[in-house]
This record gives sequence, C-alpha cells and structure tokens, in this order.
Amino acid sequence: MTDLDSYLASFDGEPGYLDWAAFGPLSPVVRAEAQADTELLGSGRRTSIELVNDHAREARELVAGLIGTDASQVVLQPSTTYGLMQAIYGLAGGLMVGRGEFPSLTVAASRAEASLGSIEVQWLEPVDGFITPDLVRASLTDGTRALAVSLVDFRTGYRADLPALRDVIGDRLLIVDAIQGFGAVDVDYTAADVVCSNGYKWLRAGRGTGFAWFGERALERIAPVLSGFGGVDGGLPLDVVPPPSASAQAFTVTGIDTLAAARLATALQELTDIGVATVDSELAERTRDVMFFADRYEVPVVTPREPERRGGIVTLAPAPQDAAPLAASLANHGLTVTVRSGLVRVAPHVGTGADTLRLFGDALAAFSSARVW
Repeated sequence: MTDLDSYLASFDGEPGYLDWAAFGPLSPVVRAEAQADTELLGSGRRTSIELVNDHAREARELVAGLIGTDASQVVLQPSTTYGLMQAIYGLAGGLMVGRGEFPSLTVAASRAEASLGSIEVQWLEPVDGFITPDLVRASLTDGTRALAVSLVDFRTGYRADLPALRDVIGDRLLIVDAIQGFGAVDVDYTAADVVCSNGYKWLRAGRGTGFAWFGERALERIAPVLSGFGGVDGGLPLDVVPPPSASAQAFTVTGIDTLAAARLATALQELTDIGVATVDSELAERTRDVMFFADRYEVPVVTPREPERRGGIVTLAPAPQDAAPLAASLANHGLTVTVRSGLVRVAPHVGTGADTLRLFGDALAAFSSARVW
C-alpha cells in the first residue's frame, strides 16, 4: 500500500492549479515510465517492444480490478468519446440523455440518431442540471432502451447515484461517462452496463489513455458497429473477414497506442496502491475547503453540499456583474480554474496544498473587498 504522504507529495506542480477537471498534470511516476518506454521503443529490440506492448494487458487488468470485473470486458480506447461512440452507435431504440451533458454524449447521440435511424434520442432537461432518479423515473417511456449519463457533471460537480438509477431503469442499459469521476470518487461501477473514461484528468496519465468496460448485458445488446480489424479474435485477419470478437475487444478499431497504455497502467497502479476510497475521502476535504472560502466571501455555490453527491468539482455561480471581476481576481492571484458561461469551476485534487488554498482565499477576499453591492 502506498503511503498517503508519499502520494500527496507526488503532486509536484506549482501552487495555484485548481483545474484538474480540465487536465491533470502528469504524475512523476507516469513521466518516468513514459521516458523509459520511449527509450525501449527506440532500441529496435523485439523484447523491448514486446515489453512496452504488454502494458496494454496490464492497463486492462487494472481497469477491471478497479471496476470489479474481468479484463475481457475492458477495451482500451483513444479517449472517452471513442468509447461512448462505440456504445451509442450500436444501440437501438430510445436513448435517454440530458441536453446539458458534455458534448461527448450529446453529439454522439445526435449523430447516431441522424445517421443510423435506429436510435430515438429522448432529451432530459432538468432545471438544476442534475440527472436524478426522480427525473429519470418521470421521463421513462415504453420505448426507452438506455440511459446515458455522466458520473460527475462537468458543470456542477453533481455525482450521479448509479445504483439508484439502476433501480429506476430496471433492465435497460446504463451507459456512464466517468471521466470526471474515475479515480476520484469511489462508486459501484457494476451498477452500470458501460463505463467509459480517460486517464488524462484525475488519473494524471496524459491524453490518449481512454478505456471502456462493457458488461454482459451491453455485450448482448450493443452491436459493434464501429468495429475494425482490431476488433476480432486471433490476430490480424488476412484474406478473411471474421466476425467481431464476442468480448469487449469487438469495440476496437485498430492497434493500441502502447505508450499511452504504459502511462495509463502506471497511473492505475498508483491509484490501486493508494485506494480509491482514500482518494475520495481526501478529495471531499479539499472540496469542502473550497466551499468554506466561497461561503466566507458570499460567493454562491451550485455544487451539492453532501460529499456523496459531489465529485472533485466545486462550481461558483457569482452574480452576472461579478463573474468577470471574480475571474480576474483568481487569475491575478496565480490560480488556474475554468470560467465558462458565467460559472467558475474550481477543481482541486487530493494533492492540492495549503498554499494553493491560501491563494484561493486571498483571491476571494480581494474580489469581495472590491465588490459593489
């Protein structure tokens, strides 16, 4: 088990970074592994190349271990979006999805509906942006075959209740975009049927480190429409066109980026060693600190207060006339956040230190002192 203090010390970036929901600066062990594997691939030795290639197996096994499933149900993808498109394009029937979801979901659903004709998108439009079990229950129709939802909402930080959503939709498919939660929150992924994510945010693995899990129900009901030659069993299919694999391998287009797989495997091992529950608990404390300063300086927060109902995102909703001054104060104090549509998204990680939180408090204090009521 990795020592918590050592894990926290691995967050070695400069103070002021509060944008982990946008990009996670690579961890030291990931950087070291990437450099070492680059050298191996430059050697021209078959054994070295195979050693790097084996990281794909390691990554799939580690994802499976964290989800609680078999590695045969896990496939590596270039990104979360690739995995979601694999799942959505293979559906038939009504697909329920929030209109305010991240475009990975909304664009894929719209394109699939327009191009294939086998999907009917059933849009959800919650007033607060939260995809709750009650909202889903009230919106279900006889034609609904699947619900696609973000584990953690990219705008508000709201954490979906996967077991409760499963209870509501029954035997229908539950497709989860987990990029804003995987590695940051401790949830029961087996309540879902498809889980797609990426390592470039909370896992600190860099881009290209996507992956997807397809459960038994998903493998039975989702057609591998976007399956390429990499999605067959038995290696490269020469002079024949075999059927797609019966495993999650079917949802593959071509070969794996083994350097990306190496970064992902390294990050997943680091997470496995420290434990997701530990990260979840520590991150809840960091988001609580962010909320403390927001409350102290009377900046409205739209993120749920209950730790179990939020991820690592705290979203501030200043009055329209205050949004620009608040963003300016944060930038002037050396803080990196995401400002979009009048909202300020603050996303700490477990390694966010007291110096960064101090800067955040100072920025809010300066904003508050200059605010015109």
